[in-house]
Amino acid sequence: MGIAALDWLVVVAYFAVVIAIAVWAIRKERSGEENSADYFLAGRNIGWFVIGASLFASNIGSEHLVGLAGTGAASGLVFGQLELQASLILLLLGWLFVPFYIKSGVFTMPEFLERRYSPAARWYLSVVAVIGYVLTKISVTIYAGGVVFESLMGISFWTGAIVVVLITGVYTILGGLRAVVYTDLMQAFVLILGAIMVTVLGLSRLGGWNAMVAAAEPGFFNIWKSFSHPEFPWTGMVFGAPIIAIWYWCTDQFIVQRTLSARGIDDARRGTIFAGYLKQLPLFIFVVPGVIAYCLAKSGQIQLDSPDQALPTLVVALLPMGLRGLVVASLLAALMSSLSSVFNSCSTLITLDIYKKLRPRASERRLVLVGQLSTVVLVILGLAWIPLMSNISGVLYKYLQSVQAYISPPIAAVFLLGLFWKRLNAAGAMASLLSGFVLGMGRLVLELNKESLSGLLYAYATINFLNFAAILFVICAAILVVVSLVTRPPAPERVGGLTFATADQQVAGIEPIEDVGDRGKSDPAWRRLDARLSIVVVVLVAIVMVYFSKLFF
Repeated sequence: MGIAALDWLVVVAYFAVVIAIAVWAIRKERSGEENSADYFLAGRNIGWFVIGASLFASNIGSEHLVGLAGTGAASGLVFGQLELQASLILLLLGWLFVPFYIKSGVFTMPEFLERRYSPAARWYLSVVAVIGYVLTKISVTIYAGGVVFESLMGISFWTGAIVVVLITGVYTILGGLRAVVYTDLMQAFVLILGAIMVTVLGLSRLGGWNAMVAAAEPGFFNIWKSFSHPEFPWTGMVFGAPIIAIWYWCTDQFIVQRTLSARGIDDARRGTIFAGYLKQLPLFIFVVPGVIAYCLAKSGQIQLDSPDQALPTLVVALLPMGLRGLVVASLLAALMSSLSSVFNSCSTLITLDIYKKLRPRASERRLVLVGQLSTVVLVILGLAWIPLMSNISGVLYKYLQSVQAYISPPIAAVFLLGLFWKRLNAAGAMASLLSGFVLGMGRLVLELNKESLSGLLYAYATINFLNFAAILFVICAAILVVVSLVTRPPAPERVGGLTFATADQQVAGIEPIEDVGDRGKSDPAWRRLDARLSIVVVVLVAIVMVYFSKLFF
């Protein structure tokens, strides 16, 4: 029941369409005068529908396709709550953060941090973001790519992982962000279609939803766990998970770069709302298949060697020829989508926030070359990190979330609080960022060596990672506030237009920025409709969270 000739034809046809879209985007990219705005932000002329689909497709890479199904097979639906929370945090991005980002005219998140605080804050975020890509995005995507190749196509893990890297990035380098977002547009809906087919066929094999509920372990469908739960306590889900989500969805270049490419505030905001609707799907089409795989394995209908094998095993076992090829193509396309997005973001950060600061007169060609070479180094580091994953967390997606919990709280604190209180200054920001980094990385090192620890160090290394994220956020926020209050207030140009109290003032950048013009304006009619659409998102999330609780399961 492996990949048949018809499946290979479907895979080839699918990639032919993807390549055609990429070629079109590359030609459009090169039809005008090349500049950094065109290459890194697609000319700042992308509409809301493409932005929303790109947010969804870029996020749904290997860690979702393989990892979420793995958590479903191992623990039930509890991790799907993070996907539901993402719908709400996307609204926060569109309504709270995006207006300040677009009005400031920045290209990157570190650049925004420089305008709000200091050049040192920009350097910190640039370096940490690139390191974070290696630890949580590039390595995880490569790992899952190897899993897909090995499980579905009979290719060895390392061969598959390297192939994923080698065949990715050509259109990203040539077409920039424009090529990434337009290929994401197609991939998003192919992913949804493929996942729905797997879910429907899996439920049919089990005998329907009620049969799956009856066959699963008790508590598999309750996403709210007790305070004492070792992995998913409700305290961590309520207080820790949103901190990670704010960092990822509202301050990470990997995600926010899509909203920066919008025609204006309205398109960016509506794109986040559209993505908020799409993000309610993964619970049902990515996590539920993991539960289906668990139930099928429990009844002896399939063999499941490990939780991370859940989705690939279902594809092989359930789908007929042709459809199997379509789903395999969508899985590989998702891997490429995620990698191309992170490569583009890495290129933007390294080029504009590091190299250009050191060589301000560098030519456009030199800047692109530096980004390409830097990405190669990042890929090598990502491959080298893969063998260490099993020492941190047994399930792929939990690994991703646990590492993010160590680096996200201080960044979320300086961004979020910095918008609300103009008194916060550069000294407070750097103290918070550096303290958070030491505490977070210290936790990571201790966790890798937890078997040799005891006492307080062991307790520190083993506290639930979601609870740890909440505690670290409170500590970093306190440091930010206290240090800011005991040092001099920020200069007016540091807060002009960058906080709610100074929103109507002119943004005074560290370097001259382009005239934002109409991109910084919002249509009242758009806002009213977007407000209604946002309320519907909140209501839908609330209904699902209540349904998957002790009231019903």
